[in-house]
Parts: sequence; C-alpha cells; structure tokens
Amino acid sequence: MAKGRINKSSVDGFHPGPTEAVLWDDKISGFGLKVTPAGTKSYLFQYRIGGRAGKTRRVTIGKHGNLTPDKARKEAEGLAALLAKGIDPQQAKQDRNRRAIDLAFKSYADRFVDDCLKVKWKASHADGTSLLRLYATPVLGNKPLPDITRADVRAVLAPVKIKAATCRNLFAVLRRLFRWAVSEGDITISPMAGMEPPPLPVKRDRVLSDGELRLVWRATETMDYPFGPLFRLLAITGQRLEEVSGLVWSELDKAAAMWSLPADRAKNNSASQVPLSPLALAELDALAKRKGRTDGWPRRGLVFTTTGETSVSGHSRAKRRLDRLVAELGANESEPMTVAPWRLHDLRRTFATGMQRLGVRFEVTEAVLNHVSGSKSGVAGVYQLHDWGPEKKAALKAWSDHITAILTEADSTNVVPLASVRA
Repeated sequence: MAKGRINKSSVDGFHPGPTEAVLWDDKISGFGLKVTPAGTKSYLFQYRIGGRAGKTRRVTIGKHGNLTPDKARKEAEGLAALLAKGIDPQQAKQDRNRRAIDLAFKSYADRFVDDCLKVKWKASHADGTSLLRLYATPVLGNKPLPDITRADVRAVLAPVKIKAATCRNLFAVLRRLFRWAVSEGDITISPMAGMEPPPLPVKRDRVLSDGELRLVWRATETMDYPFGPLFRLLAITGQRLEEVSGLVWSELDKAAAMWSLPADRAKNNSASQVPLSPLALAELDALAKRKGRTDGWPRRGLVFTTTGETSVSGHSRAKRRLDRLVAELGANESEPMTVAPWRLHDLRRTFATGMQRLGVRFEVTEAVLNHVSGSKSGVAGVYQLHDWGPEKKAALKAWSDHITAILTEADSTNVVPLASVRA
C-alpha cells in the first residue's frame, strides 16, 4: 500500500499501472489519491463508522485537475473533522448536494408550482407562477431553501412595495411555498413565520363614465385582434380578465346564447352561466368569421390566442396602447375630453355600477359577476338555490342596450328596461 504526502510532486509522479492504485496520505488518515489504469486521478476520503466492525465507506472528493492537491487536502480535513464529531461524511455530502440541487430555490419553486399551486390554486396558479418568476427567482436564484432568511424575503418584496396588490399577492405565494416546504419536511420552519403581511391596497372606486366608456370602446375599434375584441367583451360581459382571455369556443353555445364558464377556469372555482347579449353575440360572430366560419362558431380552440396553443398575453402593453388611442380620440372630440388613469379591472367595476344604475337587483348583479359573497354567502348560499337565469339574461341585455345607446349618443337616461323584471 503506497503511502506518502499528497502534494503536487507526488501526484504528478504517481503513474498508472495495470490495476487501480491508491496513494494514501501520511498525515490525514483516509485521505487518498486514486489512479486508474487509464490514467484518471481522483481524490477520495475513506473511513469507518462504528470502529473496526463498521463498514468501510468512501467519499469521492473530486477529480485531479478540477481540484488541486491543496484544495483536495482542505476538503479531506473538513471530512475528517465531521467524522471526529460523529457525523457521516458521505451523508453530509449527500445533504450538501441535495441542498445545492433539489432545494435550490429556482428548481424548488418549479416543483412547488407543479405539485402544489396547480393542485390547490387551479384557477390562479398562472398568476402565482408569474409572480415567482418575475420577482422571487431573480433575487433568490439557486440559494438553498434552508438558507433563505427573512431578510431575503424582504429583498424579494422590496421592489414591489409601491404596488400594494402585487406585493400582497407575492407575499401570499411565498408564504404558501414555505409552508408547503415545511409540510414536505424540506425545512423545519418558514422564514416568513410571524411576518406581517403587506398593508391592504387602497380600495379602488374608479368607474368609467358613459363618455369615457364610449371613448374606450371607439378606441378598441381601431385595435386589431386579439385585444380590440377582447377589451370589448370585458366591457360587455363584466367577467374577469383571465376568464375572458382564456375563453375557448367549446364553452360557447350560440343557439342558447350562453357562455358556460367551468369551475376550473373560474377564479373562485365556481362554475357560472353567462348569458350572451346582442353585443356579445355580434363580437363572437365577427371572431368566428375571422376564422373562416360562415355557418356558426368553431367547436374547439381558444378564442383569443396569438400562438394557437396558449391564451393571449401582453395585456399591460396593449392597455398602454389603448390609453394612447383614447387620449388621441379625446383630444379630437368637439369638446375635448381627458380620461383619468384607469385599469382593465375597472371595466368590471363599471359594469357592476352600471347594473345598479339600470335598476338590476344586487343578487342578480352578483350572480352575473359570479361572486360567492354577499347575497350568496351564509344561510342564503345554502337555501337560496335560484340561479337568476332569466334575470341575468335581462340584465346583460339591458347593459348591451345601454352601451349601444352610448355609442349612438342616445339619451341613455331614458333607458329603464328592467322595471318589469323588478316588479
């Protein structure tokens, strides 16, 4: 058994033979240099756990070339120190590798999305995935999950503090990730345990006036597919952005004038029936003709897509373009109009407010919006099983007529189409 000090000269002078050979260091017990008949040299650490009766184990430190003799020696000293403390060096190395690979934040976040978000947050997992990709991964990178501290979490949240809603949503996703990691046994305690969530965003009350809604509609008419018709359907139906963006033709029934939103696409996991008003039918007819259909609507495929495989994205960029078009139209009005800043979600609030202006019952408005709160919660949610189908149809028809009146500059104050329904 060859023995000597492992250094540059001894490593260079240790030549291959007909069989594998090992040069053992004369200072660090178990530290060796292995050379194969092919000439490959690598450093190792050999030891026993439990004395002479224990099984001999080897840990490969690394190949010569990737490691110098001095660096390999330092690694061997570290392994010997672990052994002296009763720690199995092989297990310690496996734990380090797991921390560096399996528990690296970037790869762990991907597993969290697949195994948790897509299962528990079916309707909103895409939003959570996007938040992790945009804000968390660039900061945390491949840092092992057990090494992530509260300060790291604060560093992730810091850039979005000015966006109250985004900050709270990001906080919620990160908190869910670390709680899941604890439940999986990958960490013992969440770095966010005891952290106060970011403050609630200031409640928005932005509602577009009839004049603003008319300008927005006219501006969308100058926009190409997919965003022009997409924005108009948002205004017509009052449904959520992600639900309209992900609309598929199989959910639509032209003969029944109905959109059946399935539970797995609804934000609140509650299926909904959305009657299609005349304006909605006209928009969908135009979209069907765009696909070359003259005798009905397609039976499959996404309504709004640029790839044919995924729903449309880039809403923020399209909204900025819409804002520019609205500003241009407003400046050219006979009486110039400036539209104050607004968001796409404000179309939903404008719709809900418009329902109330038209005299629609609150319960019907909530049914159209697919809200599982207010009139649909508590005892009423258990015993009141009427689906408000006819009332929803009348309400959406009234809203469609109201928009038509706005666009034709009719006196919309004379529109009181639901008096008979309320009676």
